[in-house]
Amino acid sequence: MIGFIEGEQLETGENSCLVLTSGGVGYEVFLPSHTFAQLPGKGERVRFFIHTQVREDALELFGFDSWDERETFQTLISINRVGARTALAILGIYRPDDLRRLVIDEDVHGLTLVPGIGKKTGQQIFLELKFKLKLDGLPQRQSASAASGGSLARDAVAGLANLGYSEDEAAFVVKEVLEAEPDLDVGGILRAALKRMAKRAG
Repeated sequence: MIGFIEGEQLETGENSCLVLTSGGVGYEVFLPSHTFAQLPGKGERVRFFIHTQVREDALELFGFDSWDERETFQTLISINRVGARTALAILGIYRPDDLRRLVIDEDVHGLTLVPGIGKKTGQQIFLELKFKLKLDGLPQRQSASAASGGSLARDAVAGLANLGYSEDEAAFVVKEVLEAEPDLDVGGILRAALKRMAKRAG
């Protein structure tokens, strides 16, 4: 199985990158949205840790920035009813440590921020993550202000969705805003998110 790829970025698809290796073989690699958004550009070097998925009708490669993210992806797809596309969508919003903090903070509803995951499915995924994710090295509980971040993010995403933005785009931008300015309230998050979206649109 392919476990790592390094080469030249030839082209990009909707959520994939075509990588030309030194051996002259091009591989299409599907990526989480945050990794796709940070691709360097055509002709530049890229490198990914790879999970290879073999099906009867296809062989697909999924690429990640780190070994930890690859292992987290494999944990996610081991959960009943979580396929590769859903796992990619989860990792597009939450990094591995973010998922661990969801578990530590008992934020059962955090996964419903991911497009396509409803309350019932989110609860099921959360319960299995509690037993499958490695939580070593993280504090067992965040401060009250940090723990409230999940509800602030949900409210901000809902506000942006009401303005017509997709939940996927809104969740990604809200996460960026909170990483840069973790002490904002919902109004501040919305203002900062709208500024970022306006810049990208311009």
